[in-house]
Amino acid sequence: MTPDLIDARCFEALQANAGADFVLTLIDAFAEEAPALLADLRSAAAQGDAERFETAAHTLKSNSITFGASRLAEMARVLEWQGPSSDAVSVDALQALETQLMATLAALRALARA
Repeated sequence: MTPDLIDARCFEALQANAGADFVLTLIDAFAEEAPALLADLRSAAAQGDAERFETAAHTLKSNSITFGASRLAEMARVLEWQGPSSDAVSVDALQALETQLMATLAALRALARA
């Protein structure tokens, strides 16, 4: 497991309850949806659209929690709470989120296929 990216107990419980094949389907769906969520965050931040920004951040947070991706969920939660008008919502913050997301997706795929 990758404890810095995925909570092993949470991921194992998800697999036990939903089945390994379904979890892989969920991971694939998350990976497909994630680029649109990141694009929404960037666009909403640039336009100051708080509702769209918070919805995208909330969705990313919720999806992350489902898989036990605590660090990614926390990053999304902070953005959701701060909203698009905060000085903290910078290109760097969104890039860090994207980097964490890509690492998390790779870890999830590896775990699901193990």
